[in-house]
Amino acid sequence: MKILSVNTARALPRLIQGRQVLTAIGKQPVAGPVAIGALGLAGDEQADPTVHGGLSKAVYAYPVLHYPFWQTVRAQAKVAAPDAELPHGFLGENLTIEGLDESKLWIGDRLRLPSGCTLAVTEPRRPCFKFNAVMGFAQASKLMNQSGYCGSYLAVMQPGTVQAGDAVELIPGPREVNLRQLFVARQRGRD
Repeated sequence: MKILSVNTARALPRLIQGRQVLTAIGKQPVAGPVAIGALGLAGDEQADPTVHGGLSKAVYAYPVLHYPFWQTVRAQAKVAAPDAELPHGFLGENLTIEGLDESKLWIGDRLRLPSGCTLAVTEPRRPCFKFNAVMGFAQASKLMNQSGYCGSYLAVMQPGTVQAGDAVELIPGPREVNLRQLFVARQRGRD
């Protein structure tokens, strides 16, 4: 398990569905070590702190395993060429991770990085209209809900640094609530 990319963005206005909204979903990879504090990565912002950010959602991690799925559905929606690769950070994640997906994560699990930084799995991401906009088609959120490819919000238990290539040590939590199962249950409750 390792960090493939560390991604940040500043919140900027963008025209979405005919109105100007502030968004930081289009994260870009950052080279070298990046500090992680209680509220997330240095140089990163969240546009709407009522749904992103804060102590329990300071960092968002997304499995690279799901990137081919999104490339395929974007091609099927005719918003990208079939061979158009998505850059890391495109889905709004701070950490693009290899070797961990939602089915292997439980609420309370901890991810320890080589710097000693420790992150705790707190909840799955819920997609919104900004996710649809960045993906380029209106059904993107629905597909995230159906697939369960939601990624994980993380709280910072121990500050430190992170950089691409860092190994991730998974420290099991209580193993009572699986991340994917929680996401699916929440979606059922919303339907």
